[in-house]
Amino acid sequence: MPRPKKIRFVSAYPAIAAFVPHGIPVSGEVSMSLEELEAIRLSDFENLDQETAAGMMEISRHTFGRILANARSIIAEALVTGKAMKIEGGVYELRGMGARRRRRGRGWQSL
Repeated sequence: MPRPKKIRFVSAYPAIAAFVPHGIPVSGEVSMSLEELEAIRLSDFENLDQETAAGMMEISRHTFGRILANARSIIAEALVTGKAMKIEGGVYELRGMGARRRRRGRGWQSL
């Protein structure tokens, strides 16, 4: 049985949840998770190094690198093939919501 994924922290839910090519017929759809978008935001938009960005998401640097590589692959596929890109799902928690957390059994619960 695989190990459960650790919660990844993201700063906010995106204002835009999809991108669609303009002026050409859409040839399909790809999905990107919220933690993949957060990795792109921290690394490429905020220009943070992977160690700092991983700390903000409360994951290891290696895990951050895998999430970032996957996100870049999804973006490349959407741009090169003209596919629509949806941003949805993932294993995440919004940072700064004021909720305290504690570990109970196998999952996280807010108090």
